[in-house]
Amino acid sequence: MASPTSSSGADVPPVLPSIPLAPEPARPEEQSIGGLVREATAHVSTLVRAEVELARAEVTAEVKKGLQGSIFFVVALTILLFSLFFAFLALGEVLDIWLPRSAAFGIVFGIMLLVAALFGLLGYLRVRRIRKPERTISSLKESAQVLTHRGHDQNGQGTAPELGSRQGVVAR
Repeated sequence: MASPTSSSGADVPPVLPSIPLAPEPARPEEQSIGGLVREATAHVSTLVRAEVELARAEVTAEVKKGLQGSIFFVVALTILLFSLFFAFLALGEVLDIWLPRSAAFGIVFGIMLLVAALFGLLGYLRVRRIRKPERTISSLKESAQVLTHRGHDQNGQGTAPELGSRQGVVAR
């Protein structure tokens, strides 16, 4: 049985039933075609479930790593933002050498407002470019139209499709 974690620290998916690698006790000549198809379907289903579970476990582990790394970026950004306060105070004190104190801090405040306005404008321009997903909307409208008109003729009357015919299905 597999351990709950691997040596790299990533979570390992729970053990799922697997496709037997040893020969089955029943011989294929003795089984019916339906039994063989049922057995093959069960094996394929088990294989697909195991692959999906493996992919989910790998993606979950990678997302956790990404989230942990992003926490460090958020902390660094927070410290940077708080340290900007001291940088602006220092700039005001330096300007105080040549200007009256109120003028020095007024200039620093003006610089801060200009930078904030610049970033606000850049954000507005970026958000304004967001468009609705036109292709998805048109595809959904087409699908809805096909499904609502399926089995109806031009007059909206229901039609009884004949055996083997593909009436009511719109080919695209």
